[in-house]
Amino acid sequence: MREDRIHLLKGISVGALVGTVVGLGGFFLSNYPKIQGMGSVMFLVTPILAGFAIALVTRKPNTMRAAMFLAVLASLLFLVAAGFEGTLCAVLAFPFLAAGLAIGALLGGVFRKSVVERFRNQGATIALFLGITPAIILAGHQAEYRSLNRPREEVVTNSVLISATPDHVWGHIQSIDSIDAPKPWLMYIGLPVPLRCTLQKTGVGAKRICYFNNGSIEEIITEWSPPSRMRLSIDRTNMPGRHWLGFEDAVYELKPEGTSTRLTRTTTIISHLQPVWYWRYFECLGVSSEHEYILNDLKRRLSNDGARIRRP
Repeated sequence: MREDRIHLLKGISVGALVGTVVGLGGFFLSNYPKIQGMGSVMFLVTPILAGFAIALVTRKPNTMRAAMFLAVLASLLFLVAAGFEGTLCAVLAFPFLAAGLAIGALLGGVFRKSVVERFRNQGATIALFLGITPAIILAGHQAEYRSLNRPREEVVTNSVLISATPDHVWGHIQSIDSIDAPKPWLMYIGLPVPLRCTLQKTGVGAKRICYFNNGSIEEIITEWSPPSRMRLSIDRTNMPGRHWLGFEDAVYELKPEGTSTRLTRTTTIISHLQPVWYWRYFECLGVSSEHEYILNDLKRRLSNDGARIRRP
């Protein structure tokens, strides 16, 4: 019984190590030379190869599944801890990686039974496959290199109706001392949380810095039309991990609606992530969640100001 446990742990350890090496190797090879984006090689080819490799060095299904889980967990933890990726990106990428590992393990199991086990020197056959894995990743990376370097633009817009005049609202969107509103669920798994914004001066050319729980964004005012419109270009982003996502500009628009004001926030982002059908939804959801967090806080604060003014 003890020998069986030792054999099981050894199999899991070897499989997890091989899968982790292939996974991390695929991450770094698919980013060389340094590019902005990640695509099919990172999210599909690499996990398939990792699952395939795990299936070659492990035999029992339980051993294989445990090794796959540990490999993907170890790879993501390393990338997040080292600052190469953010927690949110790792969480959202997990379904893709898990699916790729499962496909690779299935193919690897078939290959091992129908091909590898027919050779007398099975170790050499496995080593040969592991040796050509980097070449497969690099070839795939070269094939999608140009498409990943082409930015994809997305525009996200949210609005809120506030019981205050545009002049009153205008004074609150320039600088924000603190933000206190119900957090969207994405903020609990790594979406940056806005904390405050400071404006050095007013007018075109002024710098505005917005601070988050894990970094900051520096903006320059490019349009100043009080109390109706303010446009800001994103000058610098200091956020961990998010090399695949860039912020272009942000616009605040204020329009009177009766005795209230319609405050609209629009953000233009650029992305280098593929496949588009998967990542576009989460990119827009993330930006929209931050919009709503800020807008709901403004609505709450201005509503409280109005209640204090009306109070006898």
